[in-house]
Amino acid sequence: MTTTTTADTTPELLRPHAEQAFADELRALAALDDRPRPPSWQLSPWAVVTYLLGGTLDDGTVITPKYVGPRRLMEIAVATLATDRALLLLGVPGTAKTWVSEHLSAAVSGASTLLVQGTSGTAEEAIRYGWNYARLLAEGPSEGALVPSPVMTAMSRGAIARIEELTRIPSDVQDALITVLSEKTLPVPELGMEVQAAKGFNVIATANDRDRGVNDLSSALRRRFNTVVLPLPASEDEEVAIVTRRVEQLGSALELPTVPAAAEEVRRVVRVFRELRSGITADGRTKLKSPSGTLSTAEAISVITNGIALSAHFGDGTLRASDIAGAVLGSVIKDPVADAVIWTEYLEAVVRERPDWSDFYRACREVTG
Repeated sequence: MTTTTTADTTPELLRPHAEQAFADELRALAALDDRPRPPSWQLSPWAVVTYLLGGTLDDGTVITPKYVGPRRLMEIAVATLATDRALLLLGVPGTAKTWVSEHLSAAVSGASTLLVQGTSGTAEEAIRYGWNYARLLAEGPSEGALVPSPVMTAMSRGAIARIEELTRIPSDVQDALITVLSEKTLPVPELGMEVQAAKGFNVIATANDRDRGVNDLSSALRRRFNTVVLPLPASEDEEVAIVTRRVEQLGSALELPTVPAAAEEVRRVVRVFRELRSGITADGRTKLKSPSGTLSTAEAISVITNGIALSAHFGDGTLRASDIAGAVLGSVIKDPVADAVIWTEYLEAVVRERPDWSDFYRACREVTG
């Protein structure tokens, strides 16, 4: 039998963690960062904010912006992590809560992977600890049989733990965090021991405004968090810039064939989404009904990226209205009855009346049917 081997079979990562994708920037910041650092932090608070918002260092290194929005919000978020209060990033879907959480953890702790993904099925073990049941049956309760949660691991390392979609976690499981956040300790009564948090430990949680009422945080738990509300982009130009930058990054990561700059289509998608979610046209003249979907910046990025893939593989290599119409329709119409009516009214009352949008109107009517 002949065995064939290749020199390198390691696959390229589809989506590297923040600390991997931006390792050069983090190293450059650390090398020049001479400001005070809280215990266990990889960078000073000033350098963390610079990493998030971008800038040019004294040695000429360009730090790309990870978040586009009010600087003060990022300063408050970073300052919170330097205190004994946890950080809650709150906002509607698509306001970069997870993105900011990941990059904050990467800049502060050098790792963003101590993550608990909140769902309705998240158990208390995901926040406290679990057991290797084979060893538990063989040996009884022991440290070797203990399986630490990401939160317990972060406590022992003095690092940041991330909890995504906190309000999706059942209320009784959420409350397992109270002792962790107030006493900075996690008891393990089965072993007669506890894990005390090392300096540098903290928690970043995210939650959706749209999920309010699903599993509301208890007042005791909410008091342990400092809440920072991340808004939608303030202006159309700001949102266009965000979408353009992220589409370029995604296109490079996915190795999509190069498609010429499509500023017109990006702006068109952003305007459609902004008008429908705000309930009024950009000129303020026409009131609109808003569909049930969020029509977030993240969805606009997805629409354009999908359009580029269509254009590159099935079109002529130029992003056109026909490449984005189907994805726009899929983003807008979540309720096949009510949203379809809203979309048709928008097409006929707004899109059809814009002379320079005739190609977009025709493409949307074609996919709408």
